[in-house]
Amino acid sequence: MFIYSMRAGTIRFFGVVCLALVTLVALLAFVPELQPVSAETGVETDTVSYEKVKTNEDRIAFLKQFGWEVAAEPVESTTVTIPAEFDKVFASYNELQKSQGLDLSPYASRTVERYTYTVTNYPNESGTVLANLLVYRGRVIGGDICTADANGFLHGFSR
Repeated sequence: MFIYSMRAGTIRFFGVVCLALVTLVALLAFVPELQPVSAETGVETDTVSYEKVKTNEDRIAFLKQFGWEVAAEPVESTTVTIPAEFDKVFASYNELQKSQGLDLSPYASRTVERYTYTVTNYPNESGTVLANLLVYRGRVIGGDICTADANGFLHGFSR
C-alpha cells in the first residue's frame, strides 16, 4: 500500500496551473482572428471580401471587386516585415489603410507577403499604374494603387 500526502501549497499550485490552461484553451477557441474593420470613410467589409486570398486568381478577383483589371501575373512577389514601430512615412501609409477600413498596427513585427500587379484599366493615366496587396495568412491586410511617375499618386483600392 502506498500513501501519498500533499501540502495545501502543492494543491493550490496545480489548481492555478489547471485554471491557466483552461483559460488559454478558452481564449484560443473563442477569440476571433484579426479582421479588417470598417472605417467611416472606408469600404464596407460587407461588400468586399478580404478573406481567402491565397492564390493568384484570388488576388486578381480581390482587385476586381474594386473594378481594377490587372495583368495575369504579378510584377513582383516578395515578403516584407511590418515594422514594430512606425516612422512618419509608415504611419502615414497606415492612415491610408485606416481610411479604407484596414489597419496594419495589429501586424507589427510580422512578416507578410506583398504582391504587385500592373493595373491595365486605370483611367486617364499614360504611365504604369501598380496595385500592391499585403497578404497575411490568406487575408488582405493592406495595399494601395500607385504610380512611380514624376506626378505620381497613391490611394486606396477604391476608385
